[in-house]
Amino acid sequence: MAENVTHGAVSAPPPAPDVAPAQRRLPAPPEEKLLNAPNSATPPPPHHKSHAWIWILIVLIAAVVIALPLLRRKKPASRQPPPVTISTTNAARGNIDETVWVIGTVTPVYTANISPRVDGQLIKVDYAEGQIVHSNDLLAEIDPAPYQAAVVQGEGQVARDKAVLEGANVDLKRYQTAYEKKAIPEQQVADQVATVHQDEGTVRFDEGTLSNAEVQLAYCFVRAPFDGRAGLRMVDPGNVVHAANTNPIVIIAQLQPITVVFNPAEDYLPAIERQVQAGHKMTVEAWDRDQKQHLATGTFLTTGSLIDTSTGTIATKALFANTNISLFPNQFVNVKLIVDTLSNVTLIPTAAIQRNPQGAFVYVVSNAPMTVTNLTNQTVSVVTIPVVGMRTITPGITDADITSVEGLEPDEAIATDNFNKLGDGMRVNLRQPLANGGRGGAGGKKRRPNLGKAPDDQQ
Repeated sequence: MAENVTHGAVSAPPPAPDVAPAQRRLPAPPEEKLLNAPNSATPPPPHHKSHAWIWILIVLIAAVVIALPLLRRKKPASRQPPPVTISTTNAARGNIDETVWVIGTVTPVYTANISPRVDGQLIKVDYAEGQIVHSNDLLAEIDPAPYQAAVVQGEGQVARDKAVLEGANVDLKRYQTAYEKKAIPEQQVADQVATVHQDEGTVRFDEGTLSNAEVQLAYCFVRAPFDGRAGLRMVDPGNVVHAANTNPIVIIAQLQPITVVFNPAEDYLPAIERQVQAGHKMTVEAWDRDQKQHLATGTFLTTGSLIDTSTGTIATKALFANTNISLFPNQFVNVKLIVDTLSNVTLIPTAAIQRNPQGAFVYVVSNAPMTVTNLTNQTVSVVTIPVVGMRTITPGITDADITSVEGLEPDEAIATDNFNKLGDGMRVNLRQPLANGGRGGAGGKKRRPNLGKAPDDQQ
């Protein structure tokens, strides 16, 4: 078949056949520009899912690569909390007093309101306010002139009536002699005897009047009835005082010895009575308001005869020598009655005792073994370190800041502070005691327990 080739010119393409406009086909758009119509249910192309799984796989591989070195690294050992620094003391054997603490009132053995017993002008005060006076010391003087005159008058009356009595006795002897000679009747002698008796009565009456005048004169000189302390002056010289006036010139209170009245509860009465029946002299101590300063020591004197039903207490009295005048009348003091003394018991400071719902306990300090390792977890050494442990105890008698307990042995070390930071089995550092020592369980020096010390890198 022959081909038509035209050399030197390009032959034009053959004309396309005529096609209707409605039947023309448009070129297809690119795939990435295809958009799903809204609400179209056409699923996305399948190659989108394959791309998502590839990215997830890449992320997982990266996570494993990063986590492997971390997982291979050894987890470090948990760091223990730092030890707590505490003070310690040792339980000790000793004696403790079974005591009763109550509030008491200092009461003088004798108290006197010195009031005038005669009327008159106060001309002199012979004491100084607050002076210690002795029995029969002159305190004040009331004008004695009227009473001295009454004494003189009484002495004259006595002298006169005694002379009358002497004359009557002389007449009686004469009448008796005449009657023996039958010179006078018996009636005359009897009358003379009656006259003598009458004169004797007159003399006795005069002597009584004189004695009363002398007593009134003596009342002009006011004297101290006993040894004691004179109070403030209540009447100045120059004032007229009266026997009927109840206002005293001065008040005197005996200070040596002196008593203290206190009211222990009736629950203590059996123990007190046992000591009284056994003839034991119970010791009583007087302390200041804060129970810190010891004022005086005395002895139990007696109890009252009735229990106060409104308070359930019984009035009790103790006697104090009060040589240093440390007790003053009407002073309030804390009274410590020592009913009995317990011997050879375990004593610890009261402040060391802690309490929880299960009861009382203390923190006992002891040694615990500890393995010291280096950074490569290799054992370096084994040492003992101080730790605390909770120990249940049974408290007994408490005397001030010392308590007897059961459940501890003598010389066991216990913690005395920082309780809010302590726990069972916790490591502790022991605070160095003071140079002069502190108060131990039985009042001795505070002793530091013989415990090992943790190495520096563990503290």
